[in-house]
Amino acid sequence: MDNIVKFVEINNIGKYLENVSMAKYTTYKTGGIAKLLVYPKDEKKFLLLLRELKRQNLKYKILGNGSNTLFSDKVFNGVIIKLDCLDKIVTYRNIIKAGSGVNLIKLSNFAIKKSLSGLEFASGIPGTVGGAVFMNAGAYKSDMGYVVKSIRVITPNLEIITMSNRELDFHYRSSFLQKNLGYICLEATFQLKKGNKTEMLELVKERKERRMATQPLDYPSAGSVFRNPENLFAGKIIEDLGYKGLSKGGAKISEKHANFIINYNNATSKDIKDLIDFIKSEVKEKCNIDLKVEQEFVNWE
Repeated sequence: MDNIVKFVEINNIGKYLENVSMAKYTTYKTGGIAKLLVYPKDEKKFLLLLRELKRQNLKYKILGNGSNTLFSDKVFNGVIIKLDCLDKIVTYRNIIKAGSGVNLIKLSNFAIKKSLSGLEFASGIPGTVGGAVFMNAGAYKSDMGYVVKSIRVITPNLEIITMSNRELDFHYRSSFLQKNLGYICLEATFQLKKGNKTEMLELVKERKERRMATQPLDYPSAGSVFRNPENLFAGKIIEDLGYKGLSKGGAKISEKHANFIINYNNATSKDIKDLIDFIKSEVKEKCNIDLKVEQEFVNWE
């Protein structure tokens, strides 16, 4: 790891931190130590870093807000890359271009201020543009697939290309990027519609109040744990089985919403994963439903 640290310093790649706890960078507030975390200054520095990581055959992970990620408690013997510096937002008529490091809630609020409609669903999703495109983040019967016109990506060969909405193969909580992990989103172009700012603000306010009433936002979590099966709700399935409030170690199934697992008492990542695995197994055995986990497991191999 000393060689890559020297490379980052010599080439002025950007700010870096050594031996950081992933609990500080994930919304579950759990996870082991990462050997190195780097914030590349711009796209050119990011590309330079990727080339060197590939040359040295080092493990790396691109991380947004860590809002949909469960790192193991083990040491991550590699490099975490945060693209926070790719944070430019540009508008032209009903088009918004946003860097992959832009906060999604911030982008939603920005669009509303410009009287552009289409991103209201994202007003409560605590991720980044890059992470949201990767996961095809969504809520209220909408998702990124409805509003993303195209993205600029780095390919596995470290070329920068533009991919259209059709090429991105958006489906429920799925995208081309999820299935082709060598592609990395740099920027997304959103095609929105003119809207009524007052009406949009009122809608966002109503939804926020509903979230506050129905979701355990006062504890660390990563949002919905399982995807909803077709025509069903994962939370209701879990609740009907009587597992609201079930805990393993410091992790607990929320009593407010059964599709949320909360870190209520200094949980480890293992506590959370054990609870996820238990619920998945129980629902399969008792309901013959194979629940799909929304969250990404990192460094569990």
